[in-house]
Amino acid sequence: MNADPLSDDQPPREPPPPPPYGRSFDPAPLFVLLDGLRRAAPRELQGQLTHLIREFLLTLRSLIDWYLERLDRPRREPEVENIPID
Repeated sequence: MNADPLSDDQPPREPPPPPPYGRSFDPAPLFVLLDGLRRAAPRELQGQLTHLIREFLLTLRSLIDWYLERLDRPRREPEVENIPID
């Protein structure tokens, strides 16, 4: 039997299932897109676009820091007031 993975006598393999929604996020495609935009920009705009991407990444980092701080805080219980009913 031929062990060639490209031979026609074996059924095609199913692609692996995507990861469950909300479990993981791969930022690599975003960074590739941003780098491609920066490289495709005219030379006169590359500096401005680099600055814009830097500001975006700093904002993203600030949002991540804020969210992590929120996760570290204990949950606040809502204030409940007993109101007597007469």
